Amino acid sequence: MNRRPTLLAAAAMSAVAALSLSACGGGEESSKGNDKIAGADTGDDSSVSASPSGAASDAANRPSITLPKDMRSTFEGWKTGDPVKDAALADAERALGAVDDAIARGDTKSRSLSYYFQGDALISEVKWVQAWLDENISWTGSIRYFDPQVTLRDQKTAVVVYCADDSKAYNKDRKTGKVDKTPSSDSPYVLYNTRLEKSDEGVWVTTGLHTKRGHEKCGG
Repeated sequence: MNRRPTLLAAAAMSAVAALSLSACGGGEESSKGNDKIAGADTGDDSSVSASPSGAASDAANRPSITLPKDMRSTFEGWKTGDPVKDAALADAERALGAVDDAIARGDTKSRSLSYYFQGDALISEVKWVQAWLDENISWTGSIRYFDPQVTLRDQKTAVVVYCADDSKAYNKDRKTGKVDKTPSSDSPYVLYNTRLEKSDEGVWVTTGLHTKRGHEKCGG
């Protein structure tokens, strides 16, 4: 998500600064996306489910998340073998899908956003989605998420840190469908530092988020 479209760069930085989520990272560049928007230029409007594969079932009434086929994400090493950590990772993945779903549909009041984000994290994501709408763009292509690390603070609190590579993600005009593949001078690598809290329904909700583009840990 931390995309870096030319038009959105300034808007994202200000919107993001306002987000400044008190996650476990600190406050350098707290932004859910001052980068590109993911996707390919297939022009295919059909959709695919964004639910994590092999996700553990629970009693939660999770919202359905369906993404356009040209909006793709891959998750490398997203399994640790620890059931608690894997449940947190599965909901972190769903949260990413919730944001992309809201961007694709142009819906800042998306149920999936308020389901997987709370507090300042929700405020920041709503602003991030609105920034896309204000610029009349969505995204197409693919984003790779990799090197996840999960630290359990206790049974209901986790810190999830991971990297993203959005070098194959591009801005797409929401009306015309035109894809902008203009090269960016920014690094395509983004470090995500998130705080998740487990709800009474068993959902790992994102309550804090901090991102840093070009972080050395991710290859930047």
